[in-house]
Amino acid sequence: MMKKLIPLLLCLLLLTGCAPKAESLDIFAMDTYMSLVAVGDGAFDTLQQSANIVNTLEQAMSRTIETSDVAQLNATGSAELRYDTAVLLEEAMALSAATLGCFDVTIAPLVELWNINGENPVVPPQEEIDALLPLVGSEHIHLDNGSATLDAGCAIDLGGIAKGFASDRIAQLYHERALEGGFVSLGGNVYVHGENTEGTAWHVAIQHPEDSSGYACILSLSDAFVVTSGGYQRYFTAPDGTVYQHILDPFTGAPAASDLLSVSIILPYDADKLHGAMADAYSTALYVMGETAACDFWAAQQSFDMVLVTKDGRIIYTPGLIEHFTPVEESGYDYQVLTA
Repeated sequence: MMKKLIPLLLCLLLLTGCAPKAESLDIFAMDTYMSLVAVGDGAFDTLQQSANIVNTLEQAMSRTIETSDVAQLNATGSAELRYDTAVLLEEAMALSAATLGCFDVTIAPLVELWNINGENPVVPPQEEIDALLPLVGSEHIHLDNGSATLDAGCAIDLGGIAKGFASDRIAQLYHERALEGGFVSLGGNVYVHGENTEGTAWHVAIQHPEDSSGYACILSLSDAFVVTSGGYQRYFTAPDGTVYQHILDPFTGAPAASDLLSVSIILPYDADKLHGAMADAYSTALYVMGETAACDFWAAQQSFDMVLVTKDGRIIYTPGLIEHFTPVEESGYDYQVLTA
């Protein structure tokens, strides 16, 4: 049995030189490696405060830290939530409704059952999966003025949205500090701010799902979130050779049988919206949906941009990215622009 871990779905390409006002910081939090860069006056202090934001959110939202809001809620069925936890849980419920349940934080019992990110994952018996499926659904969460309760047997996992929310909070800080530029890479969650040290947009490379040293495409962006989800990130191989990837389908209780290799969602920074969290949830949900439903979902809204990498060798991207999109010739993919 083998387990492969590729913690970073997105690689941020710094194609620029160093500037005196540029500062960088690397940390490990939320079970992933994170890299932050800030350019401008107060850059060092901004990075230190950004790290504090991430650590504070992890202490509140981690399913595995016993003193967190989430752990307390799962253990006792009720909890008084810290402000950010309450905000994110309410947003998670709204995003579950928007994606018709393809993203749902109540999938936690199934995540624990499969234990794909653990040391010795195994394929659980179907009857155990079936027994947990009735516990999945945001209707099992009840919020009331900062308090939360769960129906009996239910549990939540904010791991599929917490890093996106952290990106939102750090993006807000970068704007408040009026930094000239910067980037935040929290595993597969990227936020780019302002301009790089050469005064141009940042280059964000989306990883080639079948070649960890290659790229599928490069996006030139500013003040935007880019979040990628894919089954290639974490998985295990059973003794019979079957590969089980870590993104679970809330409707089947099993790893999503998607015809996509990866989904990247791109949304602009908006001070009044949690676009980092939205991009995080949408990237998971559209992966679960598969190509056809994902394209239909985008066509019905056209409020975000996306890049889909399909299993049959295509990269589909939305027209809003045309001026920001650079294909990688050696990737071997056929590039297609999606039309409504």
